[in-house]
Amino acid sequence: MLTEFLNDMGLSLVHVVTGILVVQLIIIALLISSNIKYSRMKKNYATFVRGKDGMSLEASLLTKFAEIDKLTETTTKNSKDINDIYRKMRGHYQKVGIVKYDAFLELGGNLSFALTLLDQEDNGFIMNVMHSREGCYTYIKEIVKGESYVELAEEETESLERAIFQEEYAIRT
Repeated sequence: MLTEFLNDMGLSLVHVVTGILVVQLIIIALLISSNIKYSRMKKNYATFVRGKDGMSLEASLLTKFAEIDKLTETTTKNSKDINDIYRKMRGHYQKVGIVKYDAFLELGGNLSFALTLLDQEDNGFIMNVMHSREGCYTYIKEIVKGESYVELAEEETESLERAIFQEEYAIRT
């Protein structure tokens, strides 16, 4: 009866058995592949939780999250502090230029000097101290945005340029 049914369908018993064997081989290959993937996953899981139970693993993760939160908080505070320092530094003297010279061409060396102190925006002053045998004279000239409203002596101009362009002077020396 089975053979008659198969013949009516246009199939032979050999074709059906071959088809069933092919399907079984595919199922066996899928089963082996699935078992290999399961073994890898089980090994990875065992490595991940080695020496820990569920509670200690959770505590470990919570500790790491707390550390990350603390690092984030510290980073935020450091950024705020750095910005505050930069804001405060803008008004402090950051650039210096000095020129020593002999004001009155006397014997005894270069005891006179012109000292320039400038902030980030090139605002500040030039202090010119001139020594002679009779005494010491000190003059201060205000500098606004790298310029003086009062005429500068040669040494004062050089001192101002050294302060403004201090990187170029540092490279040449």
